[in-house]
Amino acid sequence: MSQDRDIIMKSQENLKNKYMKAALKEAEKAFLKDEVPVGAVVVYQNKIIARAHNLREKKQSFHAHAEFLAMMKATKKIGSWRLEDCDVYVTMEPCPMCAGAMIQARIKHLYYGTKDPKAGGVDSVIQLLDVPFNHHIEVESGIMAEESQKIVKDFFKKLRTK
Repeated sequence: MSQDRDIIMKSQENLKNKYMKAALKEAEKAFLKDEVPVGAVVVYQNKIIARAHNLREKKQSFHAHAEFLAMMKATKKIGSWRLEDCDVYVTMEPCPMCAGAMIQARIKHLYYGTKDPKAGGVDSVIQLLDVPFNHHIEVESGIMAEESQKIVKDFFKKLRTK
């Protein structure tokens, strides 16, 4: 029984890493566009249905965050604003705006890489998802955190050298 549980847990961990790697590829796209390197994917029925990365500078829009854009694409794909059977994988802890949008969209699970000590809306600055809203999101942090943190550090290091 224990061996079966270990196999299932390893399989789930592999899936989480697979989806976070896809989010990291999106973060790399943002990095190349001189955007803060955050990437996100939305997963529905074990399939990525939407991908996005930060585009705030390009779009000159305060809401062009990776997870917000990915959720907007997912709503079009599903044909509903309710994403209740969807999971979001994002390389950095969502801000309060994005965490609030996830509540409104009724996201099932949030998986994120690294914390955001300056603007995190899930664990770091405030814990918005702990407030007893009408919908609760399961959260897991620290998935591929080192890789997520490294790309952000490299980006700001690059900015400082310009």
